[in-house]
Amino acid sequence: MAAAEPKSAEVTDWAGRLGWVVGLLLFITFVYWLMRQGWKWRGSLQSDLPPLPQVPDRTVGAAGDGDGGTTRLTLHGRYHGSTTARQWLDRIVAHGLGLRSRAELTLDDTGIAVVRPGANDFFIPAAALRGARLDKGIAGKVLTEGGLLIVTWEHGGKELDSGFRSDRAAEHAAWVEAITTMSTQNPNHHASTTEGTAR
Repeated sequence: MAAAEPKSAEVTDWAGRLGWVVGLLLFITFVYWLMRQGWKWRGSLQSDLPPLPQVPDRTVGAAGDGDGGTTRLTLHGRYHGSTTARQWLDRIVAHGLGLRSRAELTLDDTGIAVVRPGANDFFIPAAALRGARLDKGIAGKVLTEGGLLIVTWEHGGKELDSGFRSDRAAEHAAWVEAITTMSTQNPNHHASTTEGTAR
């Protein structure tokens, strides 16, 4: 019986595979570059937005009171971005507002201090508050209905919506109530709702 002829090993086309890998990496790099250019372009369009108010330097006492009076509410969670008010896809990127981050919010009589580790802190003065509501999405982030706390405020003559999500979502309702109360005491108040905007 004749011995079986040995089978030759399959030849791997390494050149072809390497070409595909290089092509894929170039495509990913190109997409990333386009995203960065789009981000820069959007930032240049928003260059008229003035710098954000800075968080006041307060001396906080043992009771949790500072120059702004008694702290009304605090929130630990995430900042998901800002948009032009009532236009949930018109992202604001100027002055770091487009960067998602962890956030700690403190509400007192003077406004809302937004402290963001690794990103720019900012302050929303009480006089700038225009309302608050619960919603499900902002700037490309979509959650369950009522999963986001949206704070509407005015800065540089432009109304903005800023989206936050507490680590304890049950806290959102108290924030909506407190901000709505503060904003209605403002002569520049515009009617707001605690329900999400129509999509």
